[in-house]
Amino acid sequence: MSGSIYLLGKDKKLVTMEEQAYDSEALLQELLADYPSLLAGDQINPGAPRKWLLVKRETGIPGEEGGGDRWSVDHLFLDQDAIPTLVEVKRSSDTRIRREVVGQMLDYAANAVVHWPVERLRAMLETELKRTGRDLDEAITELGVEDLDEFWADVKTNLQAGRVRLVFVADEIPPELARVIEFLNQQMDPAEVLAVEVRQYVGEGRQTLVPRVLGQTVQAQQKKSRSNGNARQWDEPSFFAKLLSEHGDDVVRVAKRLLEWAQAADLQIDWGRGEIMGSFIPLTQLADGAWHWTFSVWTYGTVEIQFQLMKSRGPFASEAARRELRDKLNAIPGIDIPADKIGKRPNVPLAALAEPGALDEFLKVFDWYLARVRSAH
Repeated sequence: MSGSIYLLGKDKKLVTMEEQAYDSEALLQELLADYPSLLAGDQINPGAPRKWLLVKRETGIPGEEGGGDRWSVDHLFLDQDAIPTLVEVKRSSDTRIRREVVGQMLDYAANAVVHWPVERLRAMLETELKRTGRDLDEAITELGVEDLDEFWADVKTNLQAGRVRLVFVADEIPPELARVIEFLNQQMDPAEVLAVEVRQYVGEGRQTLVPRVLGQTVQAQQKKSRSNGNARQWDEPSFFAKLLSEHGDDVVRVAKRLLEWAQAADLQIDWGRGEIMGSFIPLTQLADGAWHWTFSVWTYGTVEIQFQLMKSRGPFASEAARRELRDKLNAIPGIDIPADKIGKRPNVPLAALAEPGALDEFLKVFDWYLARVRSAH
């Protein structure tokens, strides 16, 4: 390991940063847990950079159904597409990095997709977030996820389909390991196999970390882009065709009226992207350039109240205002939003709004909501 990089400061002083090995494997593991961006999500997918949520360090993996943990992977992450990402860390000085670690990781993946129920992953993530004082739903939303139920359904689907990501991390990836990873990444589908080299440079009391992704041959990228094109752009015809096939005419009539109301109110309609479930969200952009959310409508037959996004700006950042909105909605027969959901995204069945008078009252509430948002600016 050798090499230097040069840091030019504001004072025009050039600082030489010398490459240096990590003092321990544990140090590199801690850096990944504290700074998941070191996994270089922008290099893995430049068009849609990966965002990471740490589920757990030292995640146990059973060797049989209902059995105790037989193995332990260094880190388990989820990305915004609900793809479980298993990360194993080794220093280049560890001879196991050249051969043994590959078989080890394949054991992990083969058993994880079979013996990890999604409920266990969710429980592990909730425990990890409580340790750091974070809210489960908010942490997932920060990935850019719009629907939390669909996210966990996608985690389950990805595990069942073997759509996982295996990442080998080291300060330096040996050439023989890089060749094996390139071969596996090209042959394994829909799984993805990558290496991330995180080199460390130090100098004058400073530390610089430089990640680089290996294993993405052109052939592998082309193959996976064809087979893993799971992001579907929904539109009005495809949305209502799906809704009709699964929920019938009454629910479709409700959803169409919600769309017509939004269009008449001069709201922008944001059609969702999802492999299985479609959605649309009416949005309004005010003079300050900020977007404000109302509700989202989903092909699984619900309308989702966007309290969690409302609280980020505008008059409904106030808990009292969101409570008032909840009270108005709860006055409609068939709607019962719990008090602890005014910072989240509670669902209301579209079928409940098909009852006589319910939809009219619902739209009156959102007329009031829009008037308040717009008058605030």
